[in-house]
Amino acid sequence: MKGVAPLIRGVSFGALLADKAFDANWLLEELGERGAIAVIPPKSNRIVQREYDAEVYCWRHLVENYFAKIKEFRGIATRYDKTDSSYIANWNLVAALIASR
Repeated sequence: MKGVAPLIRGVSFGALLADKAFDANWLLEELGERGAIAVIPPKSNRIVQREYDAEVYCWRHLVENYFAKIKEFRGIATRYDKTDSSYIANWNLVAALIASR
């Protein structure tokens, strides 16, 4: 949760798709102020269980599966590349390989 605020500062988006670990009042309030939709399931210990879009939340696994497939490539997972540009180029290459499967 400590790294969320700097990551979303200055970034415009319409919705934040996250897991239960990101169910914090300050984050929900900030998303409400921005006009963004919070697609975050409530923690089980919340007194008042709020609603979330469960259908959209089901798509979250696609992002996680994509990163799991990317990490199958050893050079990406261990960041063998010395420069940022070659690392980004390898990400693009791996993404193209995965898409062609």
